[in-house]
Amino acid sequence: MANSQLQKYGTLSREQLSYLFDRFSLLIAQPDFKKRILDAVNDKQEPVAVTTAVQEEIFLEMGVDPSFGLACLGKVNMTYENDQDLMIRYYRFVANEELACDEAELGPEGFAEKLYSQQKLHEQQLGMLNYMRKFHFDDQSAILEKVVTPSDGRC
Repeated sequence: MANSQLQKYGTLSREQLSYLFDRFSLLIAQPDFKKRILDAVNDKQEPVAVTTAVQEEIFLEMGVDPSFGLACLGKVNMTYENDQDLMIRYYRFVANEELACDEAELGPEGFAEKLYSQQKLHEQQLGMLNYMRKFHFDDQSAILEKVVTPSDGRC
């Protein structure tokens, strides 16, 4: 598509974002993508440069100016903050991008360790949540407030 015909204004629609998320998810699972991102890491390049390039390629497929599309991605959480389904898909998209980069940077063993650690953390969080449910609602709120509010000024 000619550059002058690419979308450069407005916002990306829900349908456009869904297409991007689905297409990106499909592409990052392909062996050639994994090789591409691993090659970048081996060449001392940032893996996020590869994922960004793939996103730009998808935007071009969609008829969207890549710079405009990337700028819109940075505003998804503000533009669609009330669309719970789209926000879940957006955060899954971001997490998938991070995982693809981690897999290339850490290698198979390091990546497996990271996934194992995340799984253990998730299990601990779930255990704490189940434990907290035994308390009265006001006590639950007080505990959560204490956890999220730093008492000594540090984050």
